[in-house]
Amino acid sequence: MTEFLPVDGGTLAYEVTGTTGQLLVLAHGMGDSREAYRFLVPALVDAGYRVAAVDLRGCGESSVEWPSYSRTAIAGDLLALVRHLGGPAVLVGHSISGGAVTIAAATAPELVTAVVELAPFTRKQSLSLGDLRVASYRRGMRHLLGATVFGSTGQWAAYLDVAHPGTKPADWDVRMREITAMLAQPGRMKVLKAMGNTPPVDAGEQLRNVRCPVLVVQGSADCDWVDPKAEGEAIVADLPAGLGRLVMVEGAGHYPHVQFPAEVATAMLTFLAGARA
Repeated sequence: MTEFLPVDGGTLAYEVTGTTGQLLVLAHGMGDSREAYRFLVPALVDAGYRVAAVDLRGCGESSVEWPSYSRTAIAGDLLALVRHLGGPAVLVGHSISGGAVTIAAATAPELVTAVVELAPFTRKQSLSLGDLRVASYRRGMRHLLGATVFGSTGQWAAYLDVAHPGTKPADWDVRMREITAMLAQPGRMKVLKAMGNTPPVDAGEQLRNVRCPVLVVQGSADCDWVDPKAEGEAIVADLPAGLGRLVMVEGAGHYPHVQFPAEVATAMLTFLAGARA
């Protein structure tokens, strides 16, 4: 059941599954909604967590026309939801939200017990001509730019195809229709463009200020990086010593939690058990 939380600048839509246990908040990536976690939520609830999946500002059922779509702004939304639901909480963020949960953990350590970053954009990115020699990166970047610069829904669909390499989820066609319909709503594509053109500098600057355990999950076939493992290792290296851990999901693209939810759930639950200990 969708619930709504008014915050400064708009209204957030979210859904809570499970009535007991530690709060765990799931934040999706751009051009998506909380349905991105449809395969992961049951495993987390079965493990004893109270799971809140939120639609980011401007996405899903949340309102549009927000003043900012930066990672810092998204972090503020997540912290507002944690306060509303009764924290502290574990924060899980995918892609742009990976940077947002980093900022939230660094700026409100009393509200965040652990962080999971799924294929996160948490550090400043750079592009070299040599990178374009990697075919998957070149294809993904072409479609991503087509969506974030020109606002093309078709280019976003093409990017998602590249970002889910190999076998697609069983509900792929249905989910693609849902995403296309969402982006056709007034203002939604504008949000995707704004998020896509927001650099992760603010998140990178906060990595050194994180004080809780952090799990970084990268897909080995993620088209968003020339070397996904190197990007994950760099995030861990920028955290205070001993706080970060990297898990690679073989064969996964930019959406490991969608393509391999069982593997991601196992990695998360193992990490969180260690974090509690």
